[in-house]
Amino acid sequence: MKSRICTVVEGLYAGQPRIMPGTGRLTAFFKQPVSWRVHVGRLDLFGDAQADLRVHGGPEKAVHHFPFDNYAHLAALEPEHAAQFVRGSMAENFSTTGFAEADVCLGDVFAFGSARIQVSQPRTPCWKIDARFGVEDLALRIERNGVSGWYYRVLEEGEVEVGDDWCLIDRNADPITLRRFWELKHATRPDLDALRRLRDTPGLASRWQRTLRDRVAWLEANALSAGT
Repeated sequence: MKSRICTVVEGLYAGQPRIMPGTGRLTAFFKQPVSWRVHVGRLDLFGDAQADLRVHGGPEKAVHHFPFDNYAHLAALEPEHAAQFVRGSMAENFSTTGFAEADVCLGDVFAFGSARIQVSQPRTPCWKIDARFGVEDLALRIERNGVSGWYYRVLEEGEVEVGDDWCLIDRNADPITLRRFWELKHATRPDLDALRRLRDTPGLASRWQRTLRDRVAWLEANALSAGT
């Protein structure tokens, strides 16, 4: 993990719902560059929207960050489609270079322009990625490789633009990286203490707190049964 996380934002993106080609289903996956100063609100970047609020958006998934570094991973996964993997094409709201899941931790608080945002959870890839790029099971492989980007909750609304600093200003005393999150999620037999630590991480989205609470309870119960 890099000791100091600070860089400049190289891309801002927003978009409104439209039909995903070939599916007939509504999506806000297609984002356009934003070249002016824009407001970051509690629910979204101004001018942005989500098509399906059951699974996207809300206060704990207000802004999506996909690091540019991850596009190299996508190109390695699908070299025939590498030309499609360009900044902004993963429906991110903003993009940086130099830091990714191994560097960023759940609960991290960043200063971004005059806004203050907190890492709440990794992005869970969905069918829209496969449809957008025309590659079957790409979303699944992105998740398995832990290169999906992450979401923020907005602690303090503010104004942002391309070229603003994005700098870590607060971190949990016992931090868990996003890479470690994916390792624990995909482990067949995760370490229970590590899973409890993840469940109790300050700043983790409430949905994941509930999911991990249920998983820990199941593992505890089954470990007890196996020992009797």
